[in-house]
Amino acid sequence: MSGGELAALIAAIAFVVLVIFVVRLLMQVSKTMTKVDKTVEEANTTIRVITKDVDILSKEVEGLLVKTNELLQDVNGKVATIDPLFTAVADLSTSVSELNVSGKNLITRVGSLGRTTAKATVAGKVGQTAMKFFKDKNNQK
Repeated sequence: MSGGELAALIAAIAFVVLVIFVVRLLMQVSKTMTKVDKTVEEANTTIRVITKDVDILSKEVEGLLVKTNELLQDVNGKVATIDPLFTAVADLSTSVSELNVSGKNLITRVGSLGRTTAKATVAGKVGQTAMKFFKDKNNQK
């Protein structure tokens, strides 16, 4: 074998080895791409399911928001109806406080009047006793 033939043989062997590695690489890439395709399909399926669930949830949330708004309007209407009641209760509370103060003042005046009356009663009894004493003394003469 000459040097040229030997070089051609080495080049041919190197080319075969290169082709074998390229074929193995392409087979691995093919398997990887198959797995990627399966993963993408599963992701798409999951996204479709999630999208349907989100659509259903958004419709339910919308219905709940409508009901919440209706309830809030109802509560606001009832609060507006009850508001005069709270005003009346506040006025009644003021009146009761004023009545309480008036009652205390009356009790104080009645207490003073009672003391004055007691003094007058004592003075009257003293006078009555003195009168009786003088009558009895005049009758004894």
